[in-house]
Amino acid sequence: MRRFGAEVFLAGDDFDAAKEAAKIYAGERGLPFIEDGASAAIAEGAGTIAAELTEEVEDIDAVFIPLGNGALAAGIGCWFKSRSPRTRVIAVAATGAPCMALSFNSGDVISTLEARTIADGIAVRSPVPSALGWLRDTIDEVVLVDDAQLVDAMRFAHETWSRLVEPAGAAGLAAILAQAAALKGRRVATMLCGANLTDQQIKAWLPSAVKGGTSAC
Repeated sequence: MRRFGAEVFLAGDDFDAAKEAAKIYAGERGLPFIEDGASAAIAEGAGTIAAELTEEVEDIDAVFIPLGNGALAAGIGCWFKSRSPRTRVIAVAATGAPCMALSFNSGDVISTLEARTIADGIAVRSPVPSALGWLRDTIDEVVLVDDAQLVDAMRFAHETWSRLVEPAGAAGLAAILAQAAALKGRRVATMLCGANLTDQQIKAWLPSAVKGGTSAC
């Protein structure tokens, strides 16, 4: 982000604490605060991923989408419900950050005291109510993957396609790999979104990338 010219501040101990700090920062300076799961425009923008996908591939049986605040899942799910209602839309959250799964299954907002997962991009503990409303009409279910499964998916992506993917961005792939036997013979899709890995994380999780001289992009 800094390389693109953004001014970046680090605040809070986790995803939601950082978001709250950003709200305060914006409020003190009279700036608009744009929240992922509360902006329909962001969800619509995410839906273009699904539009591009269905232009390239037809008859998708299931699509697996990383689930954080919900805009990505809602936007992609909305497109599939409109253009390919036979496609099962599955959102994927982290086992250590289950609040979106709990909330979706209960039909009510359920927060958790903490979010413990390496997938910091989806480490949500306080759901955005509007996003839960969108998800009721755009996804079919939420599944959970643990940190070990996320690392396995990151390694699979690197070894198979030479792609560096952060844990949150590999959540959909992790769920597919975990359900590989049940999905055999079906056409499934996911997106690999996010390459926000530090050199230390690459060394710890992707040793083959270190040997090959690959660095995070």
